[in-house]
Amino acid sequence: MSRTRSTLVRIVAGFAVLLAHLAHGEPYIAVQQGYKCDACHFNPTGGGLRTEFGDVVSENVLPASHIDMGGQPWLGKVGDFVRIGADLRADWSYTDVPHTSIEKGFSLEQIRAYADVAVIPKRLDLYVDEQLAPGGASAMEAYGRYTTADGQWYVKGGKFYLPFGWRLQDNTAFVREVSGISMTTPDTGVELGFERPEWSAQLDLTNGAANANTGSGHQITGQAVSVHPIWRVGLGASFTQSEAGNKRVATIFGGLRTGPVAWLAEGDIVRDLSFEPERTMLASLLEADWLVRRGHNVKLSYEYEDPDRSVHNNGETRASALYEFTPIQFLQLRLGYRKYKGIPQNNEQNMSLAFLEMHVFL
Repeated sequence: MSRTRSTLVRIVAGFAVLLAHLAHGEPYIAVQQGYKCDACHFNPTGGGLRTEFGDVVSENVLPASHIDMGGQPWLGKVGDFVRIGADLRADWSYTDVPHTSIEKGFSLEQIRAYADVAVIPKRLDLYVDEQLAPGGASAMEAYGRYTTADGQWYVKGGKFYLPFGWRLQDNTAFVREVSGISMTTPDTGVELGFERPEWSAQLDLTNGAANANTGSGHQITGQAVSVHPIWRVGLGASFTQSEAGNKRVATIFGGLRTGPVAWLAEGDIVRDLSFEPERTMLASLLEADWLVRRGHNVKLSYEYEDPDRSVHNNGETRASALYEFTPIQFLQLRLGYRKYKGIPQNNEQNMSLAFLEMHVFL
């Protein structure tokens, strides 16, 4: 490794101590440290390929213990113009649904590979997020991005995740399921973005997931986030025009750091005309993440969902407790328990779930 690169790595690693755990890939880390998602991710709204800074933090700061790799840090670089990364998630789960047989076993959640080709460094990029397993290969994101010389504006076109609320690792969270916008529902279109030290805003025009099989209609999605050292707040909205029925979604979300605890909150409201009669749905999330010490995080969350405001006493709640342990660089183990509580006659709304997950990332 060249002396210049070695010096750069030491400088970044030293600065990374001030941003402990930022590259973990979940939004509570950004709240905990007061920084925006693009500090450690190529995507300004988070998720996917990590930046070079994010890789250095992952190796030198995130783990409870560091394994010496002979002075050759992983920076994800292949030559001068290409960066790559990957994620693997595998788990063992135990699901107990009342009045049904208990289900337990191992599963492969996902293997994903990321790549960015800097056609013109810092100005023009080609990006791909490819899910390799389970099932056949599928492009989750594939787009080109042009960035202005001052770095404040960008436009991208292709297939990408929509900017809306917290980009949670758990796509089964009520706020992600009710809104219909998560990392399992990318869309195709164009996005205009604006980035400043204390602001992040996006406006998207896409086909709309509801129009995947019809070839008509559109979706407009936008959000704006104000970021500050110990707190942040964001507003988002989405409108889908579809032959199946129009859909309007709005969200307010925020984060607050109180000592070693990072708090996340989000509330979503949905007006969906695809139902007969049309429905108004609500979902909310409150999450607390306690950084016990380096490499150890405790996550507690409580969620509420009302699938139809016109029907009384049909709400569902979900409480979760997770312990996240990062023993060495690029490896995390998660132990979790979730308890659902809903209407008594719906067994699945009253199930319990326990799981152990392994996450390998680079």
